Amino acid sequence: MWRNTNSGWGLVSILLHWTSGLAIIGLFALGWWMTGLDYYSAWYNLGPWWHRSVGMLVLFATLARLAWRWSQPTPAAHGPALERRAASLGHLALYLLMIAVLVSGYLISTADGKGISVFGWFSVPALVSDLPEQASRAGVVHWYSALALMVLSAGHALAALKHHYLDRADTLVRMLIPGRRDESVDGTDRS
Repeated sequence: MWRNTNSGWGLVSILLHWTSGLAIIGLFALGWWMTGLDYYSAWYNLGPWWHRSVGMLVLFATLARLAWRWSQPTPAAHGPALERRAASLGHLALYLLMIAVLVSGYLISTADGKGISVFGWFSVPALVSDLPEQASRAGVVHWYSALALMVLSAGHALAALKHHYLDRADTLVRMLIPGRRDESVDGTDRS
């Protein structure tokens, strides 16, 4: 139930997937909203504090997620070879974009040499700072990577819905129910 099998995702993978996805969408929405705040807004300082704190937690969760993924079997994919290859490349791109967004956010926040306080619980030190135009260059990477991540995530969601409703595969259900085997809607085992 906790671990992946060759035919289904485990609870750890499922929780990391959905928690990360919701947090990243929330961070994107908060980041977009923050761009419209003025100095006199009550959220002028609070919004970035939340954004940085949650962003650091998502960075740690993403690193844990990658380690977990590499240590676990990946359930077999089904469908045409081109579709399986596209899915594989799409997942790789999602992970690369997540890392780009999270690391560039860290570089923006630590450009002045100060660490990042994560909800006041602990501080993440500034390991890299004082690079030429660090905050502005990392800001460009952060913005465009975040936009690309949202577009690719929407494509990922649409692909899951396509597999569920058009192909009648249990791809989406496997990411909702731990240990679920891939079966078609009529109950025929397809794993």
